[in-house]
Amino acid sequence: MDAINDILKDNGFVFSKKFGQNFISDRNLLRAIVSDAGVTTADSVVEIGPGAGSLTRELAGAALKVTAYEIDSRLAPVLEKTLEGADNVEIIFKDAMTITDEELIARAGRDYILVANLPYYITTPILFRFTECPYPPRTAALMVQKEVAERLAAKPGTAQYGAITASVAVTYDVTVTRNVSRKMFTPVPNVDSAVVRLDLNPKCRDAAGVRKLIRAAFAMRRKTLSNNLTAAGISRTATESALETMGFAADIRGERLSAADFIALYELLNKNKA
Repeated sequence: MDAINDILKDNGFVFSKKFGQNFISDRNLLRAIVSDAGVTTADSVVEIGPGAGSLTRELAGAALKVTAYEIDSRLAPVLEKTLEGADNVEIIFKDAMTITDEELIARAGRDYILVANLPYYITTPILFRFTECPYPPRTAALMVQKEVAERLAAKPGTAQYGAITASVAVTYDVTVTRNVSRKMFTPVPNVDSAVVRLDLNPKCRDAAGVRKLIRAAFAMRRKTLSNNLTAAGISRTATESALETMGFAADIRGERLSAADFIALYELLNKNKA
């Protein structure tokens, strides 16, 4: 990372709090993230927020192609220097949240791996934008706050379990691959991080419908599942009948149901509706 720091210094780069910039500073960790993502020479990789390009460089050495989206154009001269000779990398200075589905597949193809060191403020929007789009990544390896990683991998009934946990689990298997100390970043953030891996594994035909049900179920966490779904316009009688069929009490709360349970509930509600 000393070389990266020298490049940043030579270009007069100042870290931006607005963009939540904390760059990874250990090459062994960079290689571990690439390994966690399972990147091979046959893979197209989309990277969100390359920053100074240290992870991008490692990805370029392992992948067929890397398409990296960076919101901060001030990093252009830094990335030009860091990625010198990496001919399989395309840097696009653009907010990743504005990428269209057509652009995504035109640049990365339909079978790609997503890799990112995500700042906290954009983690959830980026997660949903890519996992819920028509062309989701086959695998994603994301550096996120440790608390977020624990939430994504949480079990039903725990304090960390919530709508985001169940929603992601409808189409992905989630694994926390490693915890990362805050001391591994420059500048040092206030919290520790973790790498979470998502593997595409669709578990139902109508993932969008199940996710809508999940979000309704968690609208008010202190309310019962039946109350939340009633408020969303779903028949209380139908909900309680479906829950009884599944072996759940009528006053159960949403956080007790797994993604598989929500899929079963969705199917029962739609069957009853028909």
